[in-house]
Amino acid sequence: MRFSPFDPHHASLVASWPATPTEALMWCGAREFPVTQRTVSAWQREPDVTAYALVEDERPIAYGELWSDMEEDEVELARIIVAPGARGRGLGRMLVRGLLAEALQTGLSEVCMRVHPRNTPALRCYRGAGFEPVDAESAASWNTGQPVAYVWLRHGHV
Repeated sequence: MRFSPFDPHHASLVASWPATPTEALMWCGAREFPVTQRTVSAWQREPDVTAYALVEDERPIAYGELWSDMEEDEVELARIIVAPGARGRGLGRMLVRGLLAEALQTGLSEVCMRVHPRNTPALRCYRGAGFEPVDAESAASWNTGQPVAYVWLRHGHV
């Protein structure tokens, strides 16, 4: 298994991983279901987005992104998902650790992420990888204009 830059040719595979509209919403905030290959491919063209995957036997089994914001001096881990057949093996935490290592290489001073408040497995994974909730004032500010009141997390040792 290896952590590597995401190959956009696998966009349709990744788009197929959410099994329900609720899962798609919690993964990427998408109200469309099923998520399309076109949507995942469009993410790859966003200038401040860098996508990565955990790859096993030349196929991605987990996907996540880094969103770099030079103006805010932060990088956000985002759109993290593990293939349905690969869940429960600790791959989410492995992917998050790979993303975190890449985030620290950016030189940006803060590493954060937002999580749908009902995504309990993801919250457990991210807490296990060293992320902690931000203070209530920051969370309230960052949730202004958001579609839900996300749980905002910050990595502790940055």
